[in-house]
Amino acid sequence: MRFAIMGSGGVGGYFGARLAEAGHEVTFIARGEHLAAMRRDGLKVSSIEGDLHLGAVEASDDPRQVGEVDAVIVAVKAWQVMDAAEAIRPLVGPETLVVPLENGVEAADTLAEALGEEHVLEGLCGILAWKAAPGHIKHAGVSPFVRFGERDNRKSQRTERLKAAFDAAHGVTAEIPDDIRVAVWSKFLFICAMSGIGALTRAPIGVTRRLPETRELIEAILAEIAAVARARGIALPADAATRAMGFIDALPEASTASMQRDIMAGHPSELESQNGAVVRLGREAGVATPVNAMIHAALLPQERKARGEG
Repeated sequence: MRFAIMGSGGVGGYFGARLAEAGHEVTFIARGEHLAAMRRDGLKVSSIEGDLHLGAVEASDDPRQVGEVDAVIVAVKAWQVMDAAEAIRPLVGPETLVVPLENGVEAADTLAEALGEEHVLEGLCGILAWKAAPGHIKHAGVSPFVRFGERDNRKSQRTERLKAAFDAAHGVTAEIPDDIRVAVWSKFLFICAMSGIGALTRAPIGVTRRLPETRELIEAILAEIAAVARARGIALPADAATRAMGFIDALPEASTASMQRDIMAGHPSELESQNGAVVRLGREAGVATPVNAMIHAALLPQERKARGEG
């Protein structure tokens, strides 16, 4: 298959590299020093699943030069999805699939509104990875997986073809869940809780899950998200919050979420797409979310400062 990777940091860089390693035609959309390094030296992946160095990669900062592809993997930050949707229009032909791998629960809606419902799948991924240096991706935790499906959960040949492409890649597990929206919200449960508690405390997950006071906060975040999901018609299993806590408990002690790392570095973050989204979607559904509201409010001044808004 012919892929374009929109957002070539930890997530896009890792999955794109594995797809290229498997023989697929992959173009990385990147910019700045990262783009220059990839054009000069290729792409290096340091991974607990095995290191990889692609000596030569296709990389561009202009989707118009790439042309139509079979699938676009959208791996930008959640707050960048709207701009990404406009940028990737030249990549989208009549049969192109667009697969969001963002944290959050709204990326597919945004992409479908901009590009057409017929092009967009629901999607998510699991991986602890980041751009360690220009042209270098570091994968340090979580056995990488992608999950995707048609937004109405129907079976389709195109999702099976996409799964086969990922199945051929080393260091990736691909799945088409029976209910992709449940899968997206189940992932959102743990990443939003991990992001919120980490950004608030500036501590790694090994600390916050161990301290009774912060563990109680994590459990409260999870309970609020689950309540919002169910109020919005998502058929989460009864033990969804418990499963999410189990996933958090299984992470390496030093793990941090990308939102936490961005906030600690003073960069714009996914606050509005994570804890802020819980508050906003909860309000729409008539569900109180006081813990998420507290986290959102506490982090909002720094977020506005990082965006040059105050």
